[in-house]
Amino acid sequence: MEDKDMKNKDTVIKCDSVYKIFGPNAEKMLEQNSGHVDPKVFQKKGCIVGVNNASFEVGKGERLVVMGLSGSGKSTLLRCISRLTEATAGKIYIDGQDLLALKGKEIIELRRSKMGMVFQSFALLPHKTVLENIAFPLQIKGIKTSESIDKALEMVKLVGLEGRENYFPRELSGGQQQRVGIARSLAVEPDIWFLDEPFSALDPLIRKEMQDEFLRLQSSLKKTIMFVTHDFDEALKLADRIAIMKDGIIEQLDSPANIVLNPATEYVKKFTQEVPREKVLKIESVMDERNDEKNLSDFTVSKDAIIETVAEKILGQEKSVAVIDDNNNAVGIINSEKIIRILFGKNKSE
Repeated sequence: MEDKDMKNKDTVIKCDSVYKIFGPNAEKMLEQNSGHVDPKVFQKKGCIVGVNNASFEVGKGERLVVMGLSGSGKSTLLRCISRLTEATAGKIYIDGQDLLALKGKEIIELRRSKMGMVFQSFALLPHKTVLENIAFPLQIKGIKTSESIDKALEMVKLVGLEGRENYFPRELSGGQQQRVGIARSLAVEPDIWFLDEPFSALDPLIRKEMQDEFLRLQSSLKKTIMFVTHDFDEALKLADRIAIMKDGIIEQLDSPANIVLNPATEYVKKFTQEVPREKVLKIESVMDERNDEKNLSDFTVSKDAIIETVAEKILGQEKSVAVIDDNNNAVGIINSEKIIRILFGKNKSE
């Protein structure tokens, strides 16, 4: 069954009142409680609430980061949407197609054709080389060896592993192993990319490198992404929107700026109260109005740039800096004095 309303939207993933409850008689208990789930009550009956009434959409090319502490339900939600875990109740649509109505072979084909997945444990085959690991899902699809190897070589180049095609996983660093996992997930050219804490096992420097690599790849590939993390800084860096979960409930789903500046619940507020505002505020929100000032720096900055990412360059300019839009039209100005007040002013966190 397809959701006809989605045909008029650029929606790739849609969840409608999705529940996942682990334990005996979960469906019966959910029905008896008319969809109202109290985790403590269910726990007394031997049930654990993984996802509690999740409803949201993910647009084409969007990066939705799902975050929360251990046990919040973030990974369970991702696995329900990929149907690695069966939802207890609700509807899940992929490109308007009712995911939960699909049978065995249909769901396998959907995963092979539309979904790429990357997990924290990498899941590389230890007896296969880098090239063989990347080519493996293509061969599973029935693509002949020569074509799968050619595609795998493209992916090796894409993730920067040239020269290591014949290495085995044990001969690679953690970051290199994760690059192989990323390359393998992209080899089938999926429309949707699921990533479940892919960088959490990596050292901080390698983790930052992989986050930058992720953004570089997405800038050219434009995948629809659901990315799970427990690291709020990582979420701020990678997300178009963030969903914060607690006890299976999505506490707030919003832009990074709104999550930080306008937390919907006390729980979200606790998550965000120590986050410097320059991590989420855009230049557009603090720039001064455009004037006829001619004495401007040659350096320009996008109105959509996050303050933290351009502050150092602006501070290095003796003159005011023009703020430009997507068409390179000047829409405002910003100077080092304004940046200093934002970064070091007494009211910077207000």
